[in-house]
Amino acid sequence: MAWLVLAGAIIAEVVATTALKLSEGFTHKGWSLVVAVGYAIAFILLARALKLQMEVGTAYAVWSGAGTAIIAAIGVLFLGETLSLAKLGGIALIIGGVAVLNLAGGAH
Repeated sequence: MAWLVLAGAIIAEVVATTALKLSEGFTHKGWSLVVAVGYAIAFILLARALKLQMEVGTAYAVWSGAGTAIIAAIGVLFLGETLSLAKLGGIALIIGGVAVLNLAGGAH
């Protein structure tokens, strides 16, 4: 159950971060509201995953790592951002780091 809650936190964080870009410095009120609500939901769900006995290091690594990788993909696919070997390498390192944390026994 903790992993499902964490997945919800990741989705909320990704939506909020995408909306942050679309808010254009909080000049668009609708997107600004999505940012505030999305981040609030993300932190509430992250806290709930921790309450369900997920280790904080694992939860935060998965939350931030998955969010970073997904946001990078959204940037390239939908926001006109560039993709380079350095970006791909960074994303691979993030995913690798999360995998190592989980293999080290951090997951419940």
